[in-house]
This record gives sequence, C-alpha cells and structure tokens, in this order.
Amino acid sequence: MAHRTPPGSSASHASCLDLWREKNDQLIQQAKVAQDSGLSPRRQQLAQDALEGLRGLLHSLQGLPAAVSVLPLELTVICNFITLRASLAQGFTEDLAQDIQQGLERVLETQEQLKARLEHGLRGLWDSVLHVSSLLPELLPALHHLAGLQAALWLSTDRLGDLTLLLQTLNVSQSRASEDLLLLLKTWRPPAEESDAPLTLQDAQNLRGVLLTAFAYRQGLQELITGNLPRALSSLHEAASGLCPRPVLVQVYTALGTCLRKMGSPQRALLYLVAALKGESTWGPPLLEASRLYRQLENTAAEIECLELLVEALSVAHIPEAPQLLIEVELLLPRPDPASPLHCGTQSQAKYLLASRCLQTGSLLPNPVWQRMLQNITWTCWPCCWMAWSQRWFSPPPCPRGPCVPEVFLEAAAALIQAGRAQDALTVCEELLSRMSSLRPKRPRLWEDARRGTRELPHCSPWVSATYLLQGHARVQLGAQKEAISEFSRCLELLFQATPTDKEQGPASSCEQGCTSDVALQQLRAAALISRGLEWVASGQDTKALQDFLLSVQVCPGNQDASFHLLQTLRRLDRRDEATALWRRLEAQTELPQENAAWSLPLYLETCLGWIHPPDRETLLEEFRTSLLETCDL
Repeated sequence: MAHRTPPGSSASHASCLDLWREKNDQLIQQAKVAQDSGLSPRRQQLAQDALEGLRGLLHSLQGLPAAVSVLPLELTVICNFITLRASLAQGFTEDLAQDIQQGLERVLETQEQLKARLEHGLRGLWDSVLHVSSLLPELLPALHHLAGLQAALWLSTDRLGDLTLLLQTLNVSQSRASEDLLLLLKTWRPPAEESDAPLTLQDAQNLRGVLLTAFAYRQGLQELITGNLPRALSSLHEAASGLCPRPVLVQVYTALGTCLRKMGSPQRALLYLVAALKGESTWGPPLLEASRLYRQLENTAAEIECLELLVEALSVAHIPEAPQLLIEVELLLPRPDPASPLHCGTQSQAKYLLASRCLQTGSLLPNPVWQRMLQNITWTCWPCCWMAWSQRWFSPPPCPRGPCVPEVFLEAAAALIQAGRAQDALTVCEELLSRMSSLRPKRPRLWEDARRGTRELPHCSPWVSATYLLQGHARVQLGAQKEAISEFSRCLELLFQATPTDKEQGPASSCEQGCTSDVALQQLRAAALISRGLEWVASGQDTKALQDFLLSVQVCPGNQDASFHLLQTLRRLDRRDEATALWRRLEAQTELPQENAAWSLPLYLETCLGWIHPPDRETLLEEFRTSLLETCDL
C-alpha cells in the first residue's frame, strides 16, 4: 500500500507550492506564446485562457490562510494577473486596485496587523506593508513588483501625490525630502529576483523603465504646453532615452521639435522632425509641426508642401500593431488633447488648414487639389456639419480651434475668387444662402425672436452679409457691374440692420464672436462701402462713389484704405480744400499703426480687404504733395 502524506504536513505544503509555481510558469509561457502570435484569433484565445488560469490559481492560493512561505508566489501571481488583464483591456480598471489591496492585506494577515490598518485605506496599507517588509526580506522583490503596478495605476489616473509618497517610502536609502517624481523614479532600485523565482510576465526593472519614460514624456508635454521650455526639453530628452516604442518615440521627437522651435533653434528642431518621420509610423504630428517650423522660417513653399503631405498622410488608414501583453508606455499616457501641439486633427481639418494658408499666402494649389478639397469640405461634409451646428445653437459647447461651418464656406468662396473661379464661388455662396435661409429671421429684431423660442440664429446676418459681399466681388470678376453693385447694396442693407449680440442668448462660440465683434462689423461695412464705391468709380459716377467713401470713413475711422479712396475721389472732383485737409491727416497717420490692427479678423474678410487695398499709397501721397507744391508756386 502506497504511503500517503498527511494534508497538514510540510511535505504536502511543499508539494502544493511546487504545483502552484509550476502552474504559474506554464500560464506565463502560454501568454508569451500568445504574444508571438500577432493579431490573430488564436492570440486572443491563448491570452484569455492564460488570464482565466491565473485567476483560478489566485483563488486557490487565497482560499488558504496567508503564509509567509507562499506569499512570494501569491504576490507574483497577482502581478502577472494584473499585468495581463491591464494589457488585454488596454487600461487599468478600478477592480485591479482591489486585487492590489487584497495582496497587501494578505501580507498584513501574516503579522496580525490587518485590523489596525484597514481604516487608513490603500496608502495606509502600503505604509504598513513596507514597514513590515523589513522583517520579511524574502517578500521584497514581489512587493516592489506590486508597488510598480500600483505606481502605474496611480500614474494613469493622475494620483501623483500618492505616487510620490509611495516612491519616497520605497526609496528607503534615499532622502525622503525629495518631491521630484522624476528623480524618485530614477533613484528607485527594485531588488533583483532570485534565479529560481516564479516566472513573471514583466519584471519590476522593466516596469520601472516604462514608468520613468511615461512620466518624463507626460511632464515634458505639460511643461511644453505651459511654456516652461527648458524643463520641457530636459524631460523630453529623458523620455527619448528610455523604453520608447516607435509610436511614442515619434511623439517625443515631435514634441522636442516643437520645444526647440519655440526656443529659437529651428535647425535642431528640424533634425528631430526628420527622425520622427523615419520608419513606418504616424506621420501626422511631425508633418504639422514641420509646417509650423517652415512658416516661422517664412519658407512658404516648404510649408505648403508639408501641409499637402499631411492631408495625404491622414487619408491613409493606420493599421495598429498587436500590443504587447505587458504594461507599456502608451497605457500610462493621457488621452489625446485637442489643445496639445501634437494634435493634428482630421483630414478635413488638414484640408481646411492647407486651403486657408494658400489663401493667406496667395499660393494657388493645382486645380485637381482644389477640386478635391472643395468637394470634401463643401458637398461631402456639409449636411452633417450643418445639422450639428444648427442643432446646438442655443446652448453652444465650447468652440474648438478653427472656424465654424459658415466661415469655412465663406473662405472657400474667397479662395475660388482669388483663383479666378468666380462662377464656382457663386455656386458656393448660393448654397450657403439656401442653407441659411431656414435659419434667418424675417426681420432684423433678432433678439425678440430668440426670446420667443424660434430657431432663428442671432449671428446669421453678418454671415449672410459677407456672402453678398463675396457674390459682389465674383460679379465684378465676371464683368457684371450692375449686378455687383446690387449685391454690395444688399450686403449693406443687412449690415446696417445688424445689432449687437443680445447677452441673454448666452456666450457665443469663438467663431461667432469673431464675425460679430464691433471691429469685424465695422470692417465688413467699410469693405462693402468701398467695394460699391469702386464700382461707382469704374462706371464714372464719382459723386455716388464719394458718398460711399465718406460713409466708409465714418463707420470705420481706423480704416486708412477708405481715406485713400476718398482722397483720390476728392482729387478727381477737384475739391481741393477737402482733399488737402484729408491729405494732411493721412500724412500724420502714415507712421502710426493701423487702428485695431491687433484684432484678428475672419480670413475671408481679410481677403476681401486685400482686394480693395489701394496700391502704392505712398506714391499717391507723394503725387499729392507734388501737386500742392506746384499749386503754391503758381
């Protein structure tokens, strides 16, 4: 008859411990096989089976009273379970904190200190366990491993205060006075595991490297956003030298490029951006930053080329690689923030940026590119964008960076006129007017209609007025002078009915504030009056032109273009005294900055003002001065 070992004997205990350890090692080997299987159903199934196996093993271990001899294995199984589960879920969940807490409580059970420490929460548990660990050195490697996972969880949830205190406690040989989290991570030295220790999916040393890289990058990006450039540069260099997978390294190099550009080192910045673009990865952020760099260097051709490449890069679907079954840097980074300098937006936003920069710089894209851009912005994106925009009118959320839907179409129309495609510009304007017709009020008392709860938009009139202004310039380009004057008159009729925004409507979005500010309305009125006045001049009706130029000076005193057109008209009408008085005022103003120059006007309005800008203003003043001297000599 075979000899049977009593269940309570030390031999039975050792036998079970060996079996549990063997089971852990088998499951870790299975997870590593899954890791090498790439993106496949078999990989997912192997990893999920390994996770369930670790869960069952953990239940077996925790179903018995806590024992010091078993705790190193039990804590290792907890670490493997948390690592595999977080990697499969691509993030930390709240119940993982409960697994950490249960492991700490098991350590305290062996010392009969649990009840006295439960009321202090997780932070109190860690203080107690790390104090006890000085009496149980065999637990130190596993406890430091578990502490690394706790640090990863707290970093991912921005509990940096708790993380700092934990690392101060772990660094018992260092000064506890340091509160520099990056320094604490660098000085933390997890004890080396024994050669015969249970297998781990990710050891504490590797986890420390991931934590150091992730925090250095997070800190560097935050310092970059807040403007602390020297510290940002130092942190980003630390991140670049750490355990950076390729996608994160692209972001780090791009952030370094941004930082160096802002610090006045464009050549060094360019080197990092070139490094970011090497290899197969996400090209959007470095291309966008490169366009900013070339814009700062006033290299318009290179800037436009980068934006064209950005549009192309965002059209390519990014195929993600299979994530490692480990705690990786990406898991510890915050979600992408639209305010971040690394946010490159969507392909439509990139197309808009490309088109607007071409409009601002006077560059013309090849005709097929224009057609694709306009088709995407105007006819593809229009229905859903317009519905979303109009539905949220009376309780607008914070407006993101960039224009709102009507301004995109106004800028597209201005770009078409700039490119000599007046008929296409009229088509865009007509579509805009038809879409806004259902939202426009039937009379100018917009605020009263809003109080009655109608769907009319109190900011529509300036946009509709701007549409008529652009239609007028398109008619001018087509040689239809009479129709152009009619369009400018309709624009002015609406503009002089426009009233300040009713404050009871609530806060306007940034683009609405831009189009309805007092300065923007003044400049829009001046642009319409000057545009109509120039058509009166072209038709030989200087008296009517004089009225429009006089009115434009009154409605927008800071617009010197109106004064110069007025001066030319007064000269043609031989009204010398008035022309001389105006010339003296202009002479005194030539050295002064243009009034309201600091205000940012909508791009379509800036473009319109560029069309009516009188050429060679200095030449005009010099000619008038010469004619005055000749008159005095006579």
